[in-house]
Order: sequence, then C-alpha cells, then structure tokens
Amino acid sequence: MSSCFKPTVSVVIPVHNGGASFLRCLHSLASSERPPDEIIVVVDGDTDGSSHAARPFATKVLVLPTSTGPARARNLGAKHAGSEILFFLDADVTIPPDAIAQIISFFGRHQEIAAVFGSYDMDPYEENFLSQYKNLFHHYVHQTAEENASTFWTGCGAVRREVFMKLEGFDESYGRPCIEDIELGYRLKRAGHKIRLLKSMQVKHLKHWGPLSLFKADFFSRALPWTDLLLRESKIINDLNLKTGDRVSVVCVYLLCISLLSAFLSPLFLIPVPLLVVLILWLNRGLYRFFFHNRGFLFATMVIPWHWFYFFYSGMAFAIGFARHLYKKSASGNLFNTSRKKEGVGKNKPGKVSDG
Repeated sequence: MSSCFKPTVSVVIPVHNGGASFLRCLHSLASSERPPDEIIVVVDGDTDGSSHAARPFATKVLVLPTSTGPARARNLGAKHAGSEILFFLDADVTIPPDAIAQIISFFGRHQEIAAVFGSYDMDPYEENFLSQYKNLFHHYVHQTAEENASTFWTGCGAVRREVFMKLEGFDESYGRPCIEDIELGYRLKRAGHKIRLLKSMQVKHLKHWGPLSLFKADFFSRALPWTDLLLRESKIINDLNLKTGDRVSVVCVYLLCISLLSAFLSPLFLIPVPLLVVLILWLNRGLYRFFFHNRGFLFATMVIPWHWFYFFYSGMAFAIGFARHLYKKSASGNLFNTSRKKEGVGKNKPGKVSDG
C-alpha cells in the first residue's frame, strides 16, 4: 500500500431540472481546495436550462432528451469519465472545500478499498422541521453505522472506475431515483470488494422535505424496493436502518397500534401500552438524545411521532414486499428460489445522447 499514490477523480452528477440547488452544487465544486480532474454532468431530461447552467463549470455536459432515471445517467457519465475514481454526487448537495482532497487521500492510502461514501452534515439547508428531521436522521444513521459498510450511497460516494465498469455499473431497471446505489453495494460485496463509510466526508443536503414528499420517497422509492432487494438477496444486514433495534421497534409500534385499537373492545388491551411505549423510547434513546442535544427538547419531542410513523410505514412496506415475494415465487413454481437475474444490469437503453 503506497502513501504517495494520488488517483485522478471524475465527478459525475446526474440532474433533472436541478434549479437553484444544482447551481449551488456546481459553485461548491468550483470552490474546492483541490478541484476534480473533470466534472461530468448528465442532464436527464431538461426543461429548466440545467444543461446551460452546467456548461461554465463542467468538463463535459451530456444531455438525454427524456428522463430515464439517475441510474442510466450515472452509467453514461461513468463511460465518458477518464479518471481512476468516479465520485458520484447528487445535484442537490454541496460539498465542503476539502471533499475532493479527502477522496484522493483516502484511495491513495487504501488501495484495498473499492468504494467509499459519506453522509449529510449537521446543518441542513432548509430550515423547516421535516427537512431538519429527515436530513439529521440520515446524518445520525450514517454516523452511528459500521465503517466497514455493506452498501453504497450516491449522494456522496466514490468508487474505483475499473471495479465499477467490471460490475456493469448501476442497474438501469430502476427508472427513477430509487435504491440503485444500495443494489450496487450488494453486488460490490458479493464480488468480494470492500466498501468504507468515511464519516468525516459530509455534504450539505439542499432538498426541501414536506409530508407528502417524505412519505413518497421513504415508502415507494426506498422501503418497497429495498424490501424486494433484501428478499431477493436473502440477507438482512444489522447496520444502517436495518439494525436489530429498528426491527424490534417496528414490531412494537404494530403491537402498540393493535393494543390501542383493541381497547375499544376491552380496556384490558391497554395494559401493555405503557410497556410498549417505554420499550420503543428505550430502543431509540440514542437517536432521541441526539436530537435533544442538537435541537432541544421541543424538537426532540416533535421527532417521536414522525419516527414512529416511519416505523409504521416501513413495517407496512416489508409486509407488502414479503407478500409480493411469496406470490412471485409461488407463481413461478419455486418458492425457495431466490436467485437474481442479471440480464440488463448496467446496459444502456436505446435513445439519443447529445454532448454539450
């Protein structure tokens, strides 16, 4: 392992009508202490002028005429990249000035590591409660996770280009922002590669979260497809959002709901309610303590119902996904076959691409 090796870095950013957040992202890259060797922007459908906004900053601007999803856009950017390291960024984050230098230093010192990713920082851009809660929750989950990771994240994640291309990139069957990064992480691990969570590499998320956008993203774009992936892989990791305490909390939330609804039949069903409430609070005491110390008592109190609602719809997604999994297996005549079809992973769909 050489401490002198300094790999080249290509930043790859997919964008679909990025607006002001995308401009902030580009300006943060321009302010890097050590600029990337190239910046490749892939415009995944463009009606707001994102392609024009990118040209003063980017080395290459590739334009897909219609939106086909960030998985294909990132794959396209990777194919046009000339550097040893692919640094994927979301279009709605800003990076600190030392982010590129951190990537170069890490891969130079750890040539045995294939991929690395970071987290959101402690200071989300949007100030409304749900934006603060969602982004700080993400920060806490990543900052308390295992550094030897079992998955990947493209909000701020880098991978060796040679490894990425050998695995044929992201699965383009995910036609919208989804879990294509998590799925790639599973394939990286299955192929014997090491992934590292670099907790010091933190980016600022600029997205505004509201009740509907939060639920749609968590339920339809994360929980449901992630359940499908977990069942397909037949492996549930004890890390990130899948720790044992989180799974027990889901069960407790459903038992609490059943107890409260059953109380209309008999008040005896209220007996386990205090115990369940205390147990859920105790299982998640680290998270609630984190919010209390960083945002105060009122904020931490407001977090609790939203967090329990998160457990509720996560459990619902798993139940739906499990039922769908059983149906598919029974319909195929082989209930216990969990093999994964690999056709089409990383393959570009037909369509024109223009180079800006």
